[in-house]
Amino acid sequence: SPLGEISLRRRRIPAFGERDIYEVKLGEEFLMSSMFVDAEEALATLGLAAVRGDSLTVVVGGLGLGYTAVAALQDERIAELLVVDAIDTVIDWHKKELVPLGKILNADDRNRYVLGSFFDLATAPATGFDPDHQGRKFDAILLDIDHSPTEYLNSANASFYTTENLALMAEQLKPEGVFAMWSQNLPEAEFEALLNTVFAQVESHVVRFYNPLQNRESTNSVYVCKK
Repeated sequence: SPLGEISLRRRRIPAFGERDIYEVKLGEEFLMSSMFVDAEEALATLGLAAVRGDSLTVVVGGLGLGYTAVAALQDERIAELLVVDAIDTVIDWHKKELVPLGKILNADDRNRYVLGSFFDLATAPATGFDPDHQGRKFDAILLDIDHSPTEYLNSANASFYTTENLALMAEQLKPEGVFAMWSQNLPEAEFEALLNTVFAQVESHVVRFYNPLQNRESTNSVYVCKK
C-alpha cells in the first residue's frame, strides 16, 4: 500500500477455542483485531445516537475490518453509507469476502465503498466525499483511522487536526450534523478544546471493555461533536 506492506491475518488462540481471530497489520504494527471491537461499534452507536431525523446519509472514514460500518447499518434510519478508505486492498478484502463482515456489507444496498484519502476529501468541501455528487452534505461523519488525535497512522495526517481543516470537514455536515471520532486513548483536554473551536457541542465518552490478552479492563474513547 502507499503506507507500506499491509497484511490480513487469520489465526486461532487456544484460550479462544475454535474462534477465528482476524487482524490487520501495517508492517509490524497492529491496526485492528477482531478481538477488540467494542469501541469501533460504539463509534457508530454513540455518533448516530446524537443525530436527529430519518433517511440519514453517513460517512465512515476507515474501513478496517468493517465493524463500525456494520454497526452503523444496524440503524434503520440510514439511507446511504459511504465507507471511505485510502487502501484499495482493504476494500478488496471486503468485496471478495475474505473478512467475515464483507458479506454483510456487500449484501446491504445502502453501503458504498469509496476509494480515496479521507483527509483529502474532508478538506475539499467543494468536491467532498461522494464522487457521484460533488459538494454533498451528510448527517454524520464517523472517523476511525489514526490511533488518536496525536498518534497518527501516517505523519501527514497531523495537519487535519487543526481548526481550519476540521472546519472544512464540518462544512460537509448538514445543520446539527454530527462528527464522531475514535481514539485508543482516554479523552484529551487539548483536543476537546480544539473541537470546541469548530463545533457547538462536544462530548467525550470512555468505552470500557475486557482485554483477554491482558486479563484486565481496557479503555478507548469516542468524541461526539454536533455542528
